[in-house]
Amino acid sequence: MDAPEYTRVEISVRDLVEFILRSGDIDNRYAHGDMGAMQEGSRLHRKLQKAAGQDYRAEVMLKHEAPAEYDGESFLLCIQGRADGIFSEKPPVTADGIFTDDKKEDGNDPEEIITFIDEIKTTLRNVAQMEEPVSVHRSQAMCYAYIYLLQNGIEKIGIRMTYCNQDTEEVRYFYETFGAGELTEWFDKLIKEYAKWAAWQVKWKRLRNASIGKGSFPFEYRAGQKKLVGSVYRTITQGKRLFIEAPTGVGKTISTVFPAVWALGEDRVEKIFYGTAKTIARTVAEEAFQILTGRGMHLKCVTITSKEKLCLLEKPDCNPVACERAKGHFDRVNDAVYDMLTHEELVDRSTIEKYAEKHMVCPFEMCLDVATWADAVICDYNYIFDPSAHLKRFFDEGRSGRYCFLIDEAHNLVERARDMYSSTFIKEDFLTAKAELKGGKESPADTGAQNRRMKADMARNRVLSALESCNKALLAMKRECDDFDVWEDCDKFVLALTRFVGVYEDVSKDMEHMNTETIADLYFEARHFLEMHEGMDGDYTIYTDYTGDKNFRLRLQCMEPRRNLEAYLAQSLSSIFFSATLIPVKYYMEQLGAAADDYAVYADSPFDTKRRLLMVGTDVSTKYTRRGEDEYLKIAKYITVFTQAKRGNYIVFFPSYRMMEDVRELIGESISGIVMQERTMREDQKEEFLAAFSEAPDESRIAFCVMGGIFAEGIDLQGDRLIGVAVVGTGLPMVCNERELFRGYFDEKNHMGFEYSYLYNGMNKVMQAAGRVIRTKEDVGAILLLDERFTNRQYLDLFPREWADWERVSVDTVGKRVVDFWNGLC
Repeated sequence: MDAPEYTRVEISVRDLVEFILRSGDIDNRYAHGDMGAMQEGSRLHRKLQKAAGQDYRAEVMLKHEAPAEYDGESFLLCIQGRADGIFSEKPPVTADGIFTDDKKEDGNDPEEIITFIDEIKTTLRNVAQMEEPVSVHRSQAMCYAYIYLLQNGIEKIGIRMTYCNQDTEEVRYFYETFGAGELTEWFDKLIKEYAKWAAWQVKWKRLRNASIGKGSFPFEYRAGQKKLVGSVYRTITQGKRLFIEAPTGVGKTISTVFPAVWALGEDRVEKIFYGTAKTIARTVAEEAFQILTGRGMHLKCVTITSKEKLCLLEKPDCNPVACERAKGHFDRVNDAVYDMLTHEELVDRSTIEKYAEKHMVCPFEMCLDVATWADAVICDYNYIFDPSAHLKRFFDEGRSGRYCFLIDEAHNLVERARDMYSSTFIKEDFLTAKAELKGGKESPADTGAQNRRMKADMARNRVLSALESCNKALLAMKRECDDFDVWEDCDKFVLALTRFVGVYEDVSKDMEHMNTETIADLYFEARHFLEMHEGMDGDYTIYTDYTGDKNFRLRLQCMEPRRNLEAYLAQSLSSIFFSATLIPVKYYMEQLGAAADDYAVYADSPFDTKRRLLMVGTDVSTKYTRRGEDEYLKIAKYITVFTQAKRGNYIVFFPSYRMMEDVRELIGESISGIVMQERTMREDQKEEFLAAFSEAPDESRIAFCVMGGIFAEGIDLQGDRLIGVAVVGTGLPMVCNERELFRGYFDEKNHMGFEYSYLYNGMNKVMQAAGRVIRTKEDVGAILLLDERFTNRQYLDLFPREWADWERVSVDTVGKRVVDFWNGLC
């Protein structure tokens, strides 16, 4: 009789032990370095492996398939990973004395040759002060040891934990041996605990795939939409990247989500990541998944909300002293996740908060855990691409999966990515951190207090010394910088910063009673800076300047993000970039990492352009040299006649708050119904602002907003909730040292400095702002662009295809043209 065919459930050794064996508190008071996360760690790995000799086998792939059963499901657990090294030797003599095994039944013989599994971890900590290996690292080595022991039929095996300091390259070893019986018992218990989760996964995928296979596109296809859906599906199945320019009204969200879900149901991809730039865009994505589940498709979809928004505290402080949910969080969170998975499908912020309260766990950490099991994850770009915030369980170095990335409003990713891969230090922050540390509280006077105080004082002094070294390195650079300077390197600061990180990781446990919030922030930024500096290439510039309040700043600036993004894009199977304003598409393909065989498509708009009036005011300018009362009076008149032609809701977008306020003052009381975007607005204020755009208003509402701001993209005011948009100016960024750096960089590279640094950024803001007025093919509206430069060829070449019918107007003719447009629709 043939052996039964088992469903395969794959998991890495690392994921298995990190998930099942975690326990205890969330605690941000101690520095937990991601050992091996930096490229320097990879270099040291290779160096240690090479130095181990010819009999040392490096990077050995180990696999094990274990049949398992749970809740009526039979499946095959496929566990694999790569052991850093395997070698054989006698039990060594260490600095701690002769290595022995106290388990007499294992018959340990000091002269016996034992095979060891080597697990190498690099760190900035002082390894000489480590008392024991990190538990999860030890468990990884034990898994590899079990697999090797089983496959080679041996009765005893050892593990060696190798910790290497990245700065000094000092090495510390921890040895341990296990008998076959002991290790088998440990491993079987581990598998038994995971079987519950694997069984759920098998059942869920069977239900999910069957439901998706019965589904169909939820709407009647619009013009060009079926072609777009097919292009996305083919791109995913071919494992390529697609760049889509999809005008408003095409239905780009559902047109990308549906084929991705279809590929999921065919097991062509294992998870969908829907990346967005703004919170409001996530709502649109959630609605798309809701539409599909409403049509009978079963999907687990989770939206990741930021820690700041989910935290119950006024400011996140993740430790068992400050937050009761942090205490014992990891002891309870797996039960909370399982509860949610077995009862919910679409998981938004409110769902997370409900289950987190029920199980008394951190909602943010729980949300990340749910993402592990979800079919689709809706999140900000930084959870996919930012080295400081990415989801390590999916995107850490060396990880990859059959993921599909859906990148919404992809035009935003270029600037966002440049910032993600850059890092800044303010000299005065080190002085602030020193002052905080000197003012830290003393240890309480109880048993053992004297010893703790001595350790704390030593820790304080070491950190103060490291902070001062960083300050001095920046001070030396400051003395050579009058206003703005570009540097070949900042090596002395990097050395001082590396020392600070190592010291802080070393002594943070002794500083828990001190006031160290600023120092902790510096530590995390330092880790990011060092990681970016380590991988720096010709696409970076180092410069120093002064902030608005005269503080000295060092900036490690990523000039173009392509290379950094590629490291993350390579971890996916396929990526789909889409936006209504991906113009010029070649620029975005270049900056976002398109390969030679990737491609772009333009989705034809189903919108009848007769329902939209597009005008360019050719007798007005917002150039800096022309700004003043005369031009502002023209702008005010344009706004007046544009908004008085028909009662309704309008938005006027300005290039800056200053101009917006100046024009508002000139208008005075001549127009009623004007409201203004505030410089800072809470989430509830934003929602209230948008809610006031009501259908069929009794009187006009004219909102003054800022281009590139929170109301310039991602908002959906359909029907007569918005009937007109005026865009004042070309949206070009202000000239500044950093922009001029970009200009010089790209002028040297491709003679496109102005375009890459100013023009494309500005016109994208204009198109996004103008796009607010037409959201569906049933909408009607008018758009007014106010700046004579729009008629120049370099600007006209960036108009989308559907803007080909634009019209010239002046301050004297615009009123009649708008009236004629509205009358012609009656």
